[in-house]
Amino acid sequence: MKVAVIGRGLFGAAAARHLSMAGLDVTLIGPSEPKDKTTHTGVFGSHYDEGRITRKNALDAYWVGVSTAAIDRYDEIEHQSGIPFYTETGALMAGEAAFMARVDKGRLEHGVPCEVLSHDDLTARFPFFRFSKEFSGFYEPTRAGHVSPRKLVAAQTEAAMRMGAELIEAEVIGMDERATHIEIATHHGSHAFDQALVAAGYNTDRVLGRAGQLDVYARTVALFEIDEAEANRLNTMPTLVYDTPEDPYLLPPIRYPDGKKYIKLGGDPEDIPLAGEKDLREWFQSGGDAGVRDHLGAMLHELMPDLQVKSISMGSCVTSWTKDRLPEIARLSDRLSVCTGGNGAGAKCSDEIGRLGAALILERTGE
Repeated sequence: MKVAVIGRGLFGAAAARHLSMAGLDVTLIGPSEPKDKTTHTGVFGSHYDEGRITRKNALDAYWVGVSTAAIDRYDEIEHQSGIPFYTETGALMAGEAAFMARVDKGRLEHGVPCEVLSHDDLTARFPFFRFSKEFSGFYEPTRAGHVSPRKLVAAQTEAAMRMGAELIEAEVIGMDERATHIEIATHHGSHAFDQALVAAGYNTDRVLGRAGQLDVYARTVALFEIDEAEANRLNTMPTLVYDTPEDPYLLPPIRYPDGKKYIKLGGDPEDIPLAGEKDLREWFQSGGDAGVRDHLGAMLHELMPDLQVKSISMGSCVTSWTKDRLPEIARLSDRLSVCTGGNGAGAKCSDEIGRLGAALILERTGE
């Protein structure tokens, strides 16, 4: 069976690996990362980055389950590809009672191993943070930290190709489902497949040619450059998700391709919807919102008042949300399936979401 996976992002690359492991004839279709986002006129990906939090605990038990399954396969992916993408720094979730009660539900349901920390424990364990006295925390010291989404996509792709998958580095510009096959057109020509799985992130609705079903929001991340001495001072810093209206996430010092180390903070104060190719392209090209960057800077200063920052920069990306805030993993017709909707939580668990998308295809083969 010839299968096309459309979308060379976190879900698509994962699905391609799982389908290749099952012995199918797989072609992964999607463009490479643009060399210059400011002048690029094609599609973009939000995985063009070096830091995403990975952990099992979450505010919804669904994400605990899929994250646990994915994290348990990180070693397998690194071994199959030869590309390391995961760094174990530990992960902390901290907040007031109502926030922590939501985390506790999934933690208990899935038996997540972690330490329960009082406010005094938080202060003693992580003296570089300044939390409200009402805060407590759950700390996962192992099998948690951060992944490079860029390297994770590369690892999944390489693993799939080592098992026989082909790669077409192009954007899909059309699909035509027929009685005997599905025709997929790219700028490199047209190709016929028995089945297709669309995992194109924010671009999924356009690829499918359907009315917009995903809510796509602009996101700005702030990057705080620090020197080596400051990075050494923070060598026990975990990733952090904490209880404020912005729903922020913080990553410890990570070395980026420019050779510098940055602490990354995300958490937009409001959701700005993006609709249409022009708005999306201009947003990615913009590099982010300076007002959000400054807001994030003030948040970080309140959380880490002693942090010594050399410079502040920013980046632009998007998050794609389904109506029920869970991934859309569904068969749409005899030959076409969809796997999309990270809902702001998809990177860490992408291998499991991709596996579930691949399972839709494998059901047709009896695998």
